[in-house]
Amino acid sequence: MKFEWDPDKNRKNIRKHKVDFEEAKYVFRDQMALEMYDEEHSTEDEDRYIIIGLSSKTRELYVCHCYPGDDSDGGEVVRIFSARRAKAEEIKLYRNRKG
Repeated sequence: MKFEWDPDKNRKNIRKHKVDFEEAKYVFRDQMALEMYDEEHSTEDEDRYIIIGLSSKTRELYVCHCYPGDDSDGGEVVRIFSARRAKAEEIKLYRNRKG
């Protein structure tokens, strides 16, 4: 899995949410992560998703992303748009999934 993002958007995200996309990409390694289709922000041209899981700093994060296609080696590409600490109700959903 390869990750990509806009560096300017990452800097803005760090200022606003105190979460770096480099940290956020680790939620995709969390085997108990909860991923959902984001119907509200998806368009005809792009399906968007939300994933809630543990980051590299063991923080529960809410990460907005899409899957724009495969890289040149045929591996999946994930494009991160935003990442923030999960809210209480989102953490509850995630933890309930973990059992």
